[in-house]
Amino acid sequence: MPGLFKRSARDAVRTTNGRVRNARAVQDENRARPPMVVRLANQWWDRLIGAVFSGSLANQTARYAAHRTTRDYVFNSVGFGVWGFLFPLLTMVASQLVGTEGAGMFSMAFVYANLIQFVGMYGVRTYQVSDVDEMDSFGAYQIQRVLTCILMVGVGYLYCSLRGYAGELLWICFGTFAFRTVDSLADVYEGRLQQQDKLWLGGASQVLRCVLAIITFSVALLATRSVSLACIGMAIAATLSLVLFTIPLTYFETERSRGWELLEIREIFVECFPTFLATFLFSLIETVPKFAMEGTLPYDYQLYFNTIYFSAQGITMAVGLVYKPQLVRLANIWSNPSHRKRFDLIILAITGVAALITAAMFAFNATVGVALLSLLYGTDFEAYRTQLYLMTIAGGMTAVIDFLYQIITVLRRQETATRIYLIAFGVAGVLSITLVTTIGFDGAVYAYLLSMAALFVMLVVQYVMIRKNG
Repeated sequence: MPGLFKRSARDAVRTTNGRVRNARAVQDENRARPPMVVRLANQWWDRLIGAVFSGSLANQTARYAAHRTTRDYVFNSVGFGVWGFLFPLLTMVASQLVGTEGAGMFSMAFVYANLIQFVGMYGVRTYQVSDVDEMDSFGAYQIQRVLTCILMVGVGYLYCSLRGYAGELLWICFGTFAFRTVDSLADVYEGRLQQQDKLWLGGASQVLRCVLAIITFSVALLATRSVSLACIGMAIAATLSLVLFTIPLTYFETERSRGWELLEIREIFVECFPTFLATFLFSLIETVPKFAMEGTLPYDYQLYFNTIYFSAQGITMAVGLVYKPQLVRLANIWSNPSHRKRFDLIILAITGVAALITAAMFAFNATVGVALLSLLYGTDFEAYRTQLYLMTIAGGMTAVIDFLYQIITVLRRQETATRIYLIAFGVAGVLSITLVTTIGFDGAVYAYLLSMAALFVMLVVQYVMIRKNG
């Protein structure tokens, strides 16, 4: 018996020592194992280098499956959210680090960059992803996008020349314009991923580009206190993400497209021109009050206007998260005449969602919104509470406007809305010039609200007429 107890004690000691050694081995392995982000980056780099040495990106084996609805929603929501909050977040950083005047200059430049981005995008994304039969090749879409991005650069250069920008403001515009040009070019590749039912990969691409831009901008501004250098750094980061991730990912994970034809490029330009014109005019309608403020009010008011405008933009983004992943499915539903009633019910449901989100945003702004804005931007927004409420109401109408136009594009009737946007642009111009010059900042807010109301009513009537006429 004593020997048995001794053997048992020795076995227990050996077992304990073995467990200790195994635990230490696991700890040592965990210490030696790089973080997940590093591992993913290394795996991607190995895949990219292998493809380069093989001589073809398009011939690589796809590793990710399509038809991942949950992933589509999650990654697209995160990507769209990061993309949408990029502008307000960078404006917050600029406001905290360089003050309201520097942030106002950055805000104004970014507004103009967003405006000319519509030239680069040319309204093709919805047309591309709803081209479920691939009537036009991916190569044609790429070439068309390169051409519009070149045109976008030319428009940006012409605008800066006409305005006579120089020094810091000119370089801020250069950096923001370059960033949005890269963003526009990346969109055609992310559109290809969505067209191939891999929207979640497009969302991942968007997240990476925006996160790199945010980090680069913030670090550069903190180190240099130069908004122009921060903007240039942001553009460089976006370019690297496009070249090293977005383009290779698209070729890896989508089927090889047939060769392009010149006729296809012409067709894309012609078919999407009404969409481009309408979306560009819509952006102009939103920007006209800001144009009217420049030269009339200090740059600080650009910051104040854009800050409360973000509330309206947030509603549009939230509604977009609901319907944009479903554009391809909506196109398929519409293509079946027996499902037209179902299509109409979806339209009503999403319009109701927009109303609910608007009400929730209004309640949020009425309780904690003003205090939160004051904290985030380092300046008091209590004086702009009423203007924030008005902008929130305008945001609800803007969300429905954006949704209805996307649906009209799916129906391939986008040319019918162009004259509506022309009328609304004229209304916005008259209201902005008149109200800003007479009552200042409040006039810009009223002009925006009334312009959106006019466009909302006209577009709803137009959609009803399209459906009534079949």
